[in-house]
Amino acid sequence: MQEREFMEYDVVIVGGGPAGLGAAIRVKQISAERGQDISVCVLEKGSELGAHTLSGAVMDPRALDELFPDWKGMGAPLNTPVSEDRFLFLSESGARRTPDWMLPDCFRNHGNYIVSLGNVVRWLGQQAESLGVEIYPGFAAAEILYDENGAVKGVATGDMGVGRDGQPTHAFQRGMELHGKYTFFAEGSRGHLGKELIRKFSLDAGRDPQSYGIGLKELWEIDPAKHKPGLVVHTAGWPLASDTYGGSFLYHLENSQVAVGFVVGLAYQNPYLSPYEEFQRYKTHPEIRTFFEGGKRIAYGARAITAGGLQALPKLVFPGGALLGCDAGMLNASRIKGSHAAIKSGMLAADAAVDALAAGNSRDSLDAYPRAFDQSWLHDELYRARNFKPAMSKGLMMGTLLVGVDQVVFKGRAPWTMHITHHDHECLRPASEFSPIEYPKPDGKLTFDRLSSVFISNTNHEENQPIHLTLGDASVPVAVNLARYAGPEQRYCPAGVYEFVRNDDGSDRLQINAQNCVHCKTCDIKDPTQNIGWVVPEGGGGPNYPNM
Repeated sequence: MQEREFMEYDVVIVGGGPAGLGAAIRVKQISAERGQDISVCVLEKGSELGAHTLSGAVMDPRALDELFPDWKGMGAPLNTPVSEDRFLFLSESGARRTPDWMLPDCFRNHGNYIVSLGNVVRWLGQQAESLGVEIYPGFAAAEILYDENGAVKGVATGDMGVGRDGQPTHAFQRGMELHGKYTFFAEGSRGHLGKELIRKFSLDAGRDPQSYGIGLKELWEIDPAKHKPGLVVHTAGWPLASDTYGGSFLYHLENSQVAVGFVVGLAYQNPYLSPYEEFQRYKTHPEIRTFFEGGKRIAYGARAITAGGLQALPKLVFPGGALLGCDAGMLNASRIKGSHAAIKSGMLAADAAVDALAAGNSRDSLDAYPRAFDQSWLHDELYRARNFKPAMSKGLMMGTLLVGVDQVVFKGRAPWTMHITHHDHECLRPASEFSPIEYPKPDGKLTFDRLSSVFISNTNHEENQPIHLTLGDASVPVAVNLARYAGPEQRYCPAGVYEFVRNDDGSDRLQINAQNCVHCKTCDIKDPTQNIGWVVPEGGGGPNYPNM
């Protein structure tokens, strides 16, 4: 096979989200102030910046204030300040609102903004390019490159034009190598290269198992008479069982648009549970459906979130590079916010890299980055949130009580630290211990099936390419997952990628509809045998979120 061409940079960044772009911008800002000439490139697997960006999102502007103090004057798309917070505990037919005086600080959003994070990312990209950052959308980093000393020396993009059979087609194009003195990984939750780095360098040694959730989101245009710009509604309780972590968000943006979403912790036990169906069912609650009746759904998406918190945070650096943002697990689960943390982590890593380059260093361990993190407001914030996810893993009632004590009484500084002890995939129980859940059929007005949802996510993949959802052992889905767990992959996937079909001889087989994949990573996390591995498809494939 032909040799790959390569390009040399001072800093290579994998992922064009808030963390990656925050790092790129900060490097260029500091280098310009100091008169240094530092080259920076950003690789983004989506077809454009923001195409794969999905978040609620209520954004804390604290990190943006530091990155661009005049972001308002510069036209950053933070247009809707939060005007009201509501927190509801739902039963099947009713709702109890938590009095404002009882709300922990983590659920108070005064001073924050309801945004399309995709649009914020696109704006950050414009600022980065104006500073001289080279951005390459549609190029997926598929492989980590190591030098002769074992340090990370960069990444290689995936080959294009490879057929389903693994052989080059007439459109074949070899991937490109990008070499860096330092390489930052900012792929978002469960980044497939970040996963490799954590394993190779034992970055999670001595840390709690990482914990994840799946977030599902829809964007609606609603009746203007029902629209309340700046309204933030969070719920817990129904439709989830009290022993299952999860909840909802409902955010009123500008232009009569509402973002509605549902998060389910992936440590759930019941293999019959379907996060997608629970989300659809949630919208039928009388307190919720009133917002959407007469409205129109215009977008859909799903994405895993890394929610283990400070105790599960891996070591952030290794020879030649660093983990940023949700690739490391910087989300504050108690606030359901990660974009400000991602930007701040990128800035901290950038500071360390610029200093190291000025000293003539390369491909060593940027230990100044984790030291700066330990002294930052971000570490303090994550420390105060450290008990939230372990507490809520105890169930809704006990978890709410523990969170109340931790957050209201001790303001996050309780003299104890709770821990999560199991990986999410270890928590799934055999189907024989549960009864199937009967979900109502979608009505096509308020609730919808998976395939119509995938359609409005604008997901597209080149069909004649190797399936990017790989099986370690092709016999396991039927022999273990179907036999023992009733085939949970056909329910935890929010895009209809996995289905069990009957062969002519009466046997079962797993069919993988990879073209439906919205890159949420849930299968890579929740598969009970860890037999499914998510790897990048051709660059530019996947969803194309317009305003998420």
